[in-house]
Amino acid sequence: MCGAIFDAPTARNQLAALEKITSAADFWQDQEKAQATLQQRKQLEDRAGAIATLDTKTSDLDTYFHLVAEEANDAQRDALLGDISAELDAADKFVSELETKTLLSGESDRMNAILTIKPGAGGTESQDWAEMLLRMYLRWAEGKGFRATIIDSTPGEEAGIKSATVQIEGENAFGLLAGESGVHRLVRISPFDQAARRHTSFASVFVIPEIDDRIEIVVKPDELRIDTFRAGGHGGQNVNKVESAVRFTHLPTGIVVQCQNERSQHKNREIAIKVLRSRLYELELEKRRGDVAKLDATKSDISFGSQIRSYTMQPYQLIKDHRTKVERGDIQKVLDGDIDSFIRAYLLSRRAPGPAQA
Repeated sequence: MCGAIFDAPTARNQLAALEKITSAADFWQDQEKAQATLQQRKQLEDRAGAIATLDTKTSDLDTYFHLVAEEANDAQRDALLGDISAELDAADKFVSELETKTLLSGESDRMNAILTIKPGAGGTESQDWAEMLLRMYLRWAEGKGFRATIIDSTPGEEAGIKSATVQIEGENAFGLLAGESGVHRLVRISPFDQAARRHTSFASVFVIPEIDDRIEIVVKPDELRIDTFRAGGHGGQNVNKVESAVRFTHLPTGIVVQCQNERSQHKNREIAIKVLRSRLYELELEKRRGDVAKLDATKSDISFGSQIRSYTMQPYQLIKDHRTKVERGDIQKVLDGDIDSFIRAYLLSRRAPGPAQA
């Protein structure tokens, strides 16, 4: 049952106030602030238009039902019933997406996301699994119309990746992906095992919000160790010949971030400091919640018993989320980026009150 409440009048009033800001002569003087304002305006436009869209869908369905009731021709009636089925599916998807948005009320949910993937023990097997997860999230972001940029990636020796960090820009990107943090377990017949035996692999996913300039996080220059190095890659004419990649070590916390995506060292520094500020922000939030141990996913054992979700490819096909108990058998569709059902179930479980204690 959907418990969403859409306050269209308030959204329209806020939109009117934003229109005055965007029409100001000096609006584009601060590019980042202007982009943030435009993103806020889009969110309000979506909220204000939600009720109108629902009214339209309801009216369309009502018209279809009247046409079916009055249609005497069996073939025409069947065609109309097919249209009704399609309209109901579209309406259900629309309402589900709206409900998901209403579940994103945290102070960081609206922000972009920074997602890091690391393989567990197991060498090539786990590194290949980590790359499969990376592809899954990139495909998910593409399907959402989000912008995903790999800002750092270390390839494995034979296959897969040793680590990857991705910046995902889009409405509520962090709120949607926050529940993906944790250990993901894969069971399959290994393509790297000549005996075709079944293997279990693990990889961790760690998601933090990318903070904007409205949140003040001070990074003192004397607290940083800055290293530069040549960007890695698989070789070829385009591999950097200069030390454009940057690694920042925050000495007080031991946090290490690096970026090698851009050819310009200046641009890599800019992205790396943004990731560092985001990690420091998340650290402060975790301190407030008194749960610092959960901050770094790599501190937990990436092994049996610690997974949030299991992906079984052989001897049967099943994906099971161990927190929400959601199960799906269309594993390839999920690995191609269709993870919204897991995201929505996690958000619903986070909102729902826990079971009564005996």
